Amino acid sequence: MQVKIKAFQQLTNTELFQIYKLRTKVFVVEQKCAYQEVDEDDLIAEHLQLINAQNKLVGYLRLIPEKLANQIRIGRVVVNPQFRGQGYGRTIITESLKYLRTIHPEITQVVIQAQAYLVKFYGSFEFQATSDVYLDTGIPHQDMLLKLN
Repeated sequence: MQVKIKAFQQLTNTELFQIYKLRTKVFVVEQKCAYQEVDEDDLIAEHLQLINAQNKLVGYLRLIPEKLANQIRIGRVVVNPQFRGQGYGRTIITESLKYLRTIHPEITQVVIQAQAYLVKFYGSFEFQATSDVYLDTGIPHQDMLLKLN
């Protein structure tokens, strides 16, 4: 597996197409949510791609700068449905945290709006819930925070 992390302007047309195709496949079609999936955060985010030996997009997430200079938000965490159940979700979160600790040592807090069924998963990385469960696009979510050392 290869991990690529790029700013929006560095993404190739093919990479961007694959990212948008996967995100809409899961977040719009599979989860039956009609919302503006492509947004301005794409322009300022760093995009983490997990690519297999056949050059297929296995997993993805984006790292979005927050107003607080020491905080970043993880968003659009997704594993390609054909590769689920193989630990790739854990891989992309692990790789993103390793990247933040290595390349962005100024970041001391990571926030995420986790789908409620994934709270335990994110908890395994030491994210802590910071809100009650709420609906976002009709799906239960919970805000979570990870303090980096």
